[in-house]
This record gives sequence, structure tokens and C-alpha cells, in this order.
Amino acid sequence: MAKKTAAKKQDIQPLVGKELLKKLKDLSHLSKREKAKECGYVVGERVNQSGFMNAILEAKGISLDGESNGDGRGREATYRVKVHKNGNIVIGASYTEKMGLQVGDEFEIKLGYKHIHLNQITEDD
Repeated sequence: MAKKTAAKKQDIQPLVGKELLKKLKDLSHLSKREKAKECGYVVGERVNQSGFMNAILEAKGISLDGESNGDGRGREATYRVKVHKNGNIVIGASYTEKMGLQVGDEFEIKLGYKHIHLNQITEDD
């Protein structure tokens, strides 16, 4: 008889979206674990609390995954750099690609008050 009950529980789909939020309002008196059980976030004998919490956040329109930059690779350019422990400043490849720079391109460094200008040296100079 216990096997049939377990099979029935596995057939229940976890609530998502508006249905989940509505059910949570009705279950406000229960603990978080009990709410997860009642909303169908049970795998075998275990309560899937992380899946439950992620479903709540998603239902409220909050995404933990963040926005992607389209191609699914790497990070987007922030247009900020930091000085490394050794004093170097590294400009990433995404910036040099956007500017169309090639290996061997040279720059003149001009220091100002709280800023650094890099002026590309052309063959005309």
C-alpha cells in the first residue's frame, strides 16, 4: 500500500508561477519545509527546498541566473579596470577588438590629473 502512495506523490507536478504564490498565501501558517511538501517539491522522501525557493523567486520575477550577453560565453565588458598588485593595468581583449587594434599597435601614454590617455601612434607620426 505504501508503494502506491509514493507513486501518487511522484505524479504530482510542483506548482509554479501564480498558482505557487496563491498556494503559499493559503499555507502561511506552515513551516517552509511543509509549504514545499504541499506545493509538490518532494523527491522520494526528500523535500527539494532549493527548487522550491528558486520557483518562488522566479514566480516573483526575480532571476538568479542574470542576463546573458547573447552568445552564452564569458562576461560583458564593464569598462572598468583595476591596478594589479604589481602596478600593471590590463585592458581586456574585448576592448581591443571593439577598437580594431592589432598585435604590435603602439600607444603614447599621457598622464593627466587623475586620468590616463592612450593615444595610438600611427605611421604618419
